[in-house]
Amino acid sequence: MPDPFAAPPPTKWNFLSLGAGVQSSALALMAAHGEIKPTPDAAIFADTQAEPKAVYEWLQWLTAEIQKKPHPFPVEIVTQGDLEAEALTMRTTKDGRKFSRTDIPLFTKNEDGTKGMIPHRSCTVDYKIKPIRKLVKELAAIKRGQKEITVTQWIGISWDEFQRMKGSRDAWCQNRWPLIERRMARAECLQWMADNGYPEPPRSACVFCPFRHDREWRNLERDDPEGFARAAEFDDKIRELKRNTDNFKSDPYLHGSLIPLSQIDFSNDFDRGQLPLWQDFNNECEGMCGV
Repeated sequence: MPDPFAAPPPTKWNFLSLGAGVQSSALALMAAHGEIKPTPDAAIFADTQAEPKAVYEWLQWLTAEIQKKPHPFPVEIVTQGDLEAEALTMRTTKDGRKFSRTDIPLFTKNEDGTKGMIPHRSCTVDYKIKPIRKLVKELAAIKRGQKEITVTQWIGISWDEFQRMKGSRDAWCQNRWPLIERRMARAECLQWMADNGYPEPPRSACVFCPFRHDREWRNLERDDPEGFARAAEFDDKIRELKRNTDNFKSDPYLHGSLIPLSQIDFSNDFDRGQLPLWQDFNNECEGMCGV
């Protein structure tokens, strides 16, 4: 029986989806060292314009470090626009009803006081997958209606998250998970980084991503006060915005406690039931966020 976790057949083009977190950073550096072949034609980072400061600083360092290695490759940055501005934009239908798009999986306090979550969340698809796909099509000169697989997309999902693996949506592309092939878990990615003298990468996620442990909110508040303040301001603004729309009846929150982020004391070392990304976001992020 063929190994379902083995590398797929080789193709002309190879692109690495770079989230700039632990797994994809380790994967990029392993490729630059020549430990995973072939050398990617490019690594592509999709910028939502809302990453923590540490991620942008890391991306700059990582890009320079890749160029120093025996098998360098370009790091391309693409963007679909400003996710924060899009989420906070009020729109009006032709008949005068006010609404706003909600791409982010916010927690909600329903009218009857119960807790919920916005079921439709397309932030990863719209702001990560689509802009990367667009550039890949351009670089690989994909033809309209092409069925031949000429592109392999490398995705940095690790062995401990293999349930996040999904096939490509495009007939001309196949997905590959090199860390899965090597049975490398996230901890082993960190160990590889340490063994090669590299610092630990930050976790890549928008400052207002709801899928954070309290300790991650605490770290953001401590290490990136501006980023935390931006998240707290977004938390207040999205609630105010939704209360003035005609298509939303619940109050949205970034934190699962349904308390405004600015009012939570994160100095205590315990979690308030906040779900981490990998625990409740697997079906949507498809390996593009958090890695």
